[in-house]
Amino acid sequence: MKENNQLKRIEKQMDKEIMIIPLLLIIGLCITFMKFPEASKVTLQSVRNFLGDDLGLYYVFLGVAAVICSMYMAFSKYGKIRLGGEEKPKYTTFQWGTMIFTSTMAADILFYSLCEWAIYAREAYVKELGGMQKWAPTFSLFHWGPIAWSFYIVLAVAFGFMIHVRGRKKQKFSEACRPILGDRVDGILGKMIDLLAVLALLAGTATTFSLATPLLAAALGYAFGLPMGFGLTISILVTIAIVYTLTVWFGMEGVFRLATVCAYLFFFLLAYVLLAGGECRYILETGFSSTGNLIQNFVGLATWMDPARETAFVQNWSVFYWAYWMAWCVATPFFIGMISKGRTIKNTVLGAYGWGLGGTFLSFIILGNYGMSQQVRGKIDAVTMLGKGEEISKVILNILKTLPAAKLVLVVLVITMIAFYATTFDALTMVVSSYSYRYLKPEEEPDKRVRTFWAILFILFPIALIFSESSMNNLQSVAVIAAFPVGIIVILIVASFFKDARKYLQEEQERKNTKHSNLSQ
Repeated sequence: MKENNQLKRIEKQMDKEIMIIPLLLIIGLCITFMKFPEASKVTLQSVRNFLGDDLGLYYVFLGVAAVICSMYMAFSKYGKIRLGGEEKPKYTTFQWGTMIFTSTMAADILFYSLCEWAIYAREAYVKELGGMQKWAPTFSLFHWGPIAWSFYIVLAVAFGFMIHVRGRKKQKFSEACRPILGDRVDGILGKMIDLLAVLALLAGTATTFSLATPLLAAALGYAFGLPMGFGLTISILVTIAIVYTLTVWFGMEGVFRLATVCAYLFFFLLAYVLLAGGECRYILETGFSSTGNLIQNFVGLATWMDPARETAFVQNWSVFYWAYWMAWCVATPFFIGMISKGRTIKNTVLGAYGWGLGGTFLSFIILGNYGMSQQVRGKIDAVTMLGKGEEISKVILNILKTLPAAKLVLVVLVITMIAFYATTFDALTMVVSSYSYRYLKPEEEPDKRVRTFWAILFILFPIALIFSESSMNNLQSVAVIAAFPVGIIVILIVASFFKDARKYLQEEQERKNTKHSNLSQ
């Protein structure tokens, strides 16, 4: 009886359209991708070419604007606003920082850290600038650097303010637009915003799963002699889904504990590669040089559009990455905003940059520069392998085989990637489950059954993409297309934040004036 009453209560709270429409669309896309793989690729590529080539400035401009906006949030009058009144932070700085990094990056950071330098080494633009040694690691840091994190941070501040300062009970994209759109967010416009947000998130997560899972399969196949194929890849996806589905049943406590384990595994892997790989000097010197090169050239890299299309490097890579981060903006900033209760906006902005950039830069500097050192020493030829059409997962495997105790390293890599996946999707599932509720108090967690529904839905689209043998270019197209409408919503949310925060500061000033006036009387 109690169980039935609880189910009826949950059913009344559910925003059924936000659950049913994405489910039907994802099932439809899965069938389309699996039944018509070639036609799907052609369509994706056509739309991506239009958005990335003709409208690429839109994505690049948003990236530059997000960095500037985040700095203004931190160092203007808004930076002193505390997210949650006078309350102290719920998590220590270390706990908060590890959750920000491990719950937002997913396993693709390990995938890209190991191979991105080799992909860039083949680009004509990199060769024109000065070659692989100087520019391949610089572009890795650039594409995973301040602009990437600025998308998360500006929205994390907006959502944190909405939830912890204004105490809004709708934890949705549409609710964050209320200061500008008003009551229209309660109608069809708000519903469209939330549906676009959820669909963009599903597309972004599908891209992540589909890119990195073949590396897991290759690593397990080599370490344990397992036969490669779709069966192994799908088994890995299902295992990851089971892990993070079980973890979400423990709520935020489960997310925190898994994030801690993930952080320790990640730093152990980095330390082993740095100290046992025999390339410590090369790794550190290249990392130091590429960081300096990035700082020196950041403004030029952030604004270069290649108007004559001499190489199309910007359209193929920078536009993709900014779109990729925007697609993930749907849930990741909500999570950062939720766990930042008790911190000032300035602390949230600078702390998120510090922990985010610290983790990503360490990964790319150590793992990426180790792989490049093997190329420079002539122990592998990853660049030629990629040029011949070799799968990226096999190229990464060849890099890792050069390490001492390679099979042990691969096992640690697999466990770390699964932990990254599970931690990230725990956080995403927690957030997107909140979208399923018409109203949800800031301190209230979504029901476990709702979180399980989304945990299963997250895994369907990646399976379809893997079965259709989508290339990296096709997977990038999914992210570029999904992010386009999200960018417009991001502008609305940030503008709404400034409008609402300005009103809040005026209200606070009036309260202080009234209190001072009463005391003086």
